[in-house]
Amino acid sequence: MQLRTFLIAGVASFMAALDTLVVTTALPTIREQFGASLESMEWTVNVFTLCYAVFLLTAAALGDRYGRKRVFVLGLVLFTGSSAGAALAGSIGLLVLARAVQGLGTAMIIPLALTLLVSATRPERRGAAIAGLGGMVGLGIALGPWIGGAVVQYGSWQAVFWINVPVGLVLVPLAALLLAEGGRVQRRLDVRGILLMMAGLFGVVFGLIRSVTLGWSHVQVLPPIVAGVAVLVAFAWWERVAAEPVLPPRLFRSRGFTLSNVVSTLVQGGMLGAVFLLTQFLQLVLAYGPLDAGVRTLPWTLLPAVVAPLAGVFGERFGVRRLMVASAILQGAALACFAVVVAPAVPYSLLWPGMVVAGAGMGLFYAVAARQPLDFVAPAEEGLAAGVNNAMRQIGIVLGVAVLAGVFAAGGGYGTPALFVSGLRAALWAGVAILAVAAVAAWLVPAAPVRRDARPQALTTAASGGDQPVAP
Repeated sequence: MQLRTFLIAGVASFMAALDTLVVTTALPTIREQFGASLESMEWTVNVFTLCYAVFLLTAAALGDRYGRKRVFVLGLVLFTGSSAGAALAGSIGLLVLARAVQGLGTAMIIPLALTLLVSATRPERRGAAIAGLGGMVGLGIALGPWIGGAVVQYGSWQAVFWINVPVGLVLVPLAALLLAEGGRVQRRLDVRGILLMMAGLFGVVFGLIRSVTLGWSHVQVLPPIVAGVAVLVAFAWWERVAAEPVLPPRLFRSRGFTLSNVVSTLVQGGMLGAVFLLTQFLQLVLAYGPLDAGVRTLPWTLLPAVVAPLAGVFGERFGVRRLMVASAILQGAALACFAVVVAPAVPYSLLWPGMVVAGAGMGLFYAVAARQPLDFVAPAEEGLAAGVNNAMRQIGIVLGVAVLAGVFAAGGGYGTPALFVSGLRAALWAGVAILAVAAVAAWLVPAAPVRRDARPQALTTAASGGDQPVAP
């Protein structure tokens, strides 16, 4: 049972993780075909991440209530169908819509794949199974830009999405026939809380993205942001009185838990906001083809696979807090290096050292970001805390892309290589500032309390209860 469950869950998780970044190397081609704006490119990335982040906790609750296998299979169906829809999209609007549904499907696949695998594995082998599943997710992340570049260069941007369809068509019947149910818990859904959270986040993100082209004084910018913040305040109030809140306020009464999530949000936002622009810089300014651009990101994307396990081995010796501080400092230093050297004709030899430093920092981040919040909650709440941390990280990506794209548009644009570099440099320094704040917040995280029931936990992303790392 474990092997077939691992294969189905692992391949599904790999496919979903791959689509997180496989589209980044296709963005310049998509922009050229549709004549899309920077705002449209933001939505292509952000709508996927936003739907994934907002629906992540909801999907876990739906699995508990209606059956984990049923929700997992539904996620596969949505992901496969929306991949075909994205490939067939005849406009940027339809592509964004398909990406939104992909995000919903991913929110069902990633956490429930882990839950199904754990329930089908004997206790003494669960650690290896979880680590293996985390490896599949990490491999999908690392190979995403390279696979996307190869597919776009030798095929078309539509092929980036078509590659999911045959895999999904095989996985859906296999999952329906071979997976065990994995248990069910009768939980009440916090429908009002879910709707308030979705509406509030959408208002804030919509306003930030519209500010890129309309300016801050436009009616479509500040009013949606203000309304979104107001709805999020109402969401926070509702979660305090709800019987079974989707985001329990009691978790945030711990300063350690709250600061840990603030750090995760800032690190993801600062780094991935920069990645959104750097991947376009390699193609639009340095004129690398999609495949060459993907290959040149490998020092960045593959290094975490080496650093994260080492951090897991030495993490207890150096301390989780110190590793998180080092992660933020290294990634901030990498963006500073990029900001100093970027130019319309900068040689790649000046870029790869920054990529190596960024990869090392991301490896440390993957190793400890999922673990740190768990040190401040009871063992019975570790799964919920991991889900909250994962959702906060995805929200960080959405806000980071929106904010740094806004800084880019204010300082430059797509008109000429020099104009692009001017905007990119400003955005990179903004990312450095965000990561500097993250480093300070990481240092302020208190020492983890000693728990009598504590058990050794692997400092890996796989231990996060469905965490999905993101790399450039």
